[in-house]
Order: sequence, then C-alpha cells, then structure tokens
Amino acid sequence: MNTKKLIHFHSSLLSTVLLVICSSAAPPLLDQLTENEQNTIDIVKKTKNSVVFVTNIQFVRDWFFNEERVARGSGSGFVWDEQGHIVTNFHVIEEGDQFSITLPSQEQRQARLVGKDENKDIAVLKIQGDIKGLYPVRVGTSKDLQVGQKVIAIGNPFGFDHTVTTGIVSALGRQMLGAGNVTIRDMIQTDASINPGNSGGPLLNSNGELIGMNTLIVSPSGASSGVGFAVPVDTIKKIVPEIIRYGRVIRPGLPLKLLSDQYAGRFRIEGEGVAIVEVPEGGEAARQGLRGLSQDRRGYMYLGDIITAVDQTKVKSYDDLYSVLEDYKIGDVVTLTVEREGKVRRVRITLVRSD
Repeated sequence: MNTKKLIHFHSSLLSTVLLVICSSAAPPLLDQLTENEQNTIDIVKKTKNSVVFVTNIQFVRDWFFNEERVARGSGSGFVWDEQGHIVTNFHVIEEGDQFSITLPSQEQRQARLVGKDENKDIAVLKIQGDIKGLYPVRVGTSKDLQVGQKVIAIGNPFGFDHTVTTGIVSALGRQMLGAGNVTIRDMIQTDASINPGNSGGPLLNSNGELIGMNTLIVSPSGASSGVGFAVPVDTIKKIVPEIIRYGRVIRPGLPLKLLSDQYAGRFRIEGEGVAIVEVPEGGEAARQGLRGLSQDRRGYMYLGDIITAVDQTKVKSYDDLYSVLEDYKIGDVVTLTVEREGKVRRVRITLVRSD
C-alpha cells in the first residue's frame, strides 16, 4: 500500500471514530424522550417567564446612624396577573423594607408590597415598571388532587435560579403551623425537592397549572428531605384578590376580644376552648350577657365566658375558632356555646369585620 493510500485510510478511519463519538454524546432526539420527560420539558418552557427571584432587603443603621441595605433573605415568586402582581410567601418578605425582583432575563426590578396575610403565609408584591415578557401562571384547582399524581416545583433554591424538581403528591389535608402562628390547613405534601429559596415558588400539575405554593419543609438538616409542603391554590385564590383590592384580607370575626393560645396555659384552659378577654360596652355581645376577664383589687384575674363551640362545631383553641370562622361571611349569625363556672348556655351573635 502506498503512503498516500495509507494516509487516506487512516483519515477515513479517524473520521468514522469521531462520528461515532460525537453521535453518542449528542442529546437524545425528541422521539427518544419519554412522554413524561417531554411533558416536564413543555411545562418548564411555558412557565419560564412566570417565575421570579425575590430578594428581601432591610435597612440597618450602625452606631453612627449610617444606613445600609442588607439582604435579609430571598425566595421565589410567580406572576399572578398582567398588572405585574407577584405572589410569594409572607416569610420571604417578612420585616423587609425594600424588595428586589430578578426577572428570568436576569434584569432586576424594584417592587412594592401590596399586602400580606401572615396567617396563611401569603404576600403580594407589585413590580415597578414595564412587565413586558412576563406571563401570569395558569391557575388550576387543588380540590380534586389525587395522592400519587405528578407535580413540578420551580424556584430558586440556594440562589440557583429556575431550578426544576419533580415528584408526586405525597399526601393531602396536612396541617402545619404557619408564619403567623396559626395552623394552615389542607396543605399539600410533596416529595419534590424543596430547599431554602424555593419558598413562594409554584407547584404545578402535569397540565402546567398552579396547584399550590411551595412553603416549607420538614428536615433535621434544613435541606430537602422529601417532605415538603405547599399552600393549596384554592386558598391562594381566595386570599390574593382581596389583598390586591384592599391591601389585606377581610375576614369575619366575633365582636369580642379573645384570648390567644399562647396565654391559654396561664389560665389552665389549654384545649378547653377560647376565653373571652373583653366585651365592648353597649354592643350585641354585652346585651347577650357575655362576660370577659375580670380583676379584683389584689390584681387576681378571673375567667368569664369560654367559647367551646360555634354552631355545634367544637373549638378547643383560638386556632380552631379562626379556622371555623373562615367558612362564614360578615353578617352571618352564629350560635356560640359558652361555659362559665360549670354552666353552659348558647348565644346568637352576628359576625363582624375582623380587624
């Protein structure tokens, strides 16, 4: 074999080897993806411009009264509407003085706080300036979720923007104590990896619809343990429009001052009901003969009426009472079961706006 032919032969062989290597390293063709993989990819693409990075900035003064801005925390958020409202967790923006939004394009914008609901760990921000290129997330429902169905979580764990994790609905109807020290009910449990920074990000179903907001994890290490929880979207749908309209949530309540759970132990009534602290003079409750705490000359405090049920639904704590009243409207009349010094009676009271 002459030298020219030998060189040609080796060149052809090298080209063939390189072709094989390049082919094996090439990404899989679309028809090689599983249906589940393609579904996840499609949802991520469609949702890319609906998820943002939220930074909470706090103003701090030193000994010389010089003010500096310090990043207090960060999390995720999602675009709610075409007006630029961003939904996130309350604990993401808690105690913040200024809020920065990092868009999918990495552009940073300032945002103002529209309102918050500590008890459901929900807050709403509004981006300042043009929102071109941002799209509201598709809102679904959480009432028909099934344990075992696929979910996709998108967020910014540890500052790694637009991180995607997948999993399933692990359980439904979970109850977890929220940032406002009131139990958030009907939470979605998922094994999709959720880490610090994921808070406020969307939890999506296989149709790319919002079914919850990633909120917290249970983990000894503080990192993902496969036990994450999301506020259900049906709760978000009730609260966010009110925050946008009023700056807060308008809830029904009793025309009474009530004892919070943290003080119930002092009166040894933990798990027995909700004590009335004060009854406004001249109001409906006063006319019904309800009585709050009283104090003698020596400063000793005495219990008055303790609420043990609302329309036959038992309440053992302020937390219970708060949750029960969520199913009512301002102006509804409820029947309270109250106990005082071992005697039980029932009183009808009109619900008022809770402040």
